[in-house]
Amino acid sequence: MRHIKRKYHTKKVGFSGTLDPFATGCLIVATGQYTKLFQYLDKTPKSYQATLWLGANSPTLDIEKVDSLREVTPFDTERIKEALQSLQGKLTYYPPKYSAKKINGKRAYDLMRKGEEVQLKTITSTIHKITLLHYTHPFVHFEATVSEGTYIRSLGALIADRLGIHATLSSLHRVHEGQFYYNNEKALNPFKHLAIPRNIYTGDEAWLELGKKLSIEYFKEKDKGVYLVETTNFFSIVEITQEGIGYKFNRIPKFKGDLCTV
Repeated sequence: MRHIKRKYHTKKVGFSGTLDPFATGCLIVATGQYTKLFQYLDKTPKSYQATLWLGANSPTLDIEKVDSLREVTPFDTERIKEALQSLQGKLTYYPPKYSAKKINGKRAYDLMRKGEEVQLKTITSTIHKITLLHYTHPFVHFEATVSEGTYIRSLGALIADRLGIHATLSSLHRVHEGQFYYNNEKALNPFKHLAIPRNIYTGDEAWLELGKKLSIEYFKEKDKGVYLVETTNFFSIVEITQEGIGYKFNRIPKFKGDLCTV
C-alpha cells in the first residue's frame, strides 16, 4: 500500500480481499472515499490456482513455516481427482490458526506467534468448482472457484487429509475476485461493479446531497433495500426500511479513476 500511495500521490488507500503473504494475484485497491464501496462490490465468486506440496508439513499450512518433509509414494491421478471432487459443494471446516480471524479482539496469528493456544470456530464456504490442473509428484496443481471468505490453505489441508498424508501449499495465486481481474492497474469505474440496484430520486437534489431527511414518495423504487442514487455531482447509498430512509454513505464523488486491480 505504501507503493500505491507514492505512485498515485494519495494519502488514503484501501484494499479488499486480503492475500496471504506468500500469495500473488488480483487485489482490488481503492483510494479516497471509494474505499467505502468495498462492501458493495460484486466480488464473488473468487478463483485461485494453488500448488499442494505432498509430504511437507507446516503449522501455517503454507510454505512460510515448513518444519518437516516426508517421502510420499506417488498417487494415481484418479485418486487425486477424487480427493478434490469430494470437497465440492458446501464445506464446513476450521480456518487456519495462522489467520486474521479475531479471538477476543486479537488476531489469531498474533496469538499463535506468542505461543498462546488458539481455538477457532468452524466456518462454512461453498466450493463451486475444483479441478486438477496438473500432477507432477510431489506437487498437485489445482484450481478452485469458491465463495468469499474461503481459506485455500485450509482447502489444501483437507485435500491432504483425504489422501492420508501431510501436505502444505507451496504457491497460491488469485485469478480473479468476481468480475475483477488483474489488468495492469487499469482504472475502473466502481459504480459499474456494485452488487446493489440503482434508484431514482425525483426530489430536490440539494436535499440528498446535504443529507436531509428524505421522503419515500420521491423515490421510483419504494421496496425495502439498499440502493445507489445519483445526483448531478455525487452518488449516495441509501437504505429504505419500514422506519423510513437512512443514509449508508453520502456525497461520494463521481468516478475519477480511483479504483483499480493490482
